[in-house]
Amino acid sequence: MENSMKKTSLFKAAVAALAMASSVVAVSAVMTQPAAADVAASKALVDAAKAKGTVGEQSDGFLGFVHGAGDAGLKAAVDEINAGRKSVYGQAAAKNGVSPEAAGISAYANVIVPKLKAGEYYQDASGNWVKK
Repeated sequence: MENSMKKTSLFKAAVAALAMASSVVAVSAVMTQPAAADVAASKALVDAAKAKGTVGEQSDGFLGFVHGAGDAGLKAAVDEINAGRKSVYGQAAAKNGVSPEAAGISAYANVIVPKLKAGEYYQDASGNWVKK
């Protein structure tokens, strides 16, 4: 009987642990959803600002303000996109044996500039803003 009680207690503990793990996974899934939505919202905000000429592509591979500094929401969106780029450049740098700065410059020249739309701003080699 005592052995049966131990098995029951062990079973209850295992079920409780499984329930706890499931709730942690569910919470993690829910927490990543808004983050993805935030990035999409930031991208939409930045894309609109690029179309207006407020935000442009800097020659270092990061976004910058062409005129002024934008409002707090736009600044946060630019910062979020730039943080993501910084992470990607760091990974590319480690993989290719170059500095993150070199990876950003390479991304600017080979990926970002070719994708610019008419009317968007980018920096030339001298750091001047140029409208495409």
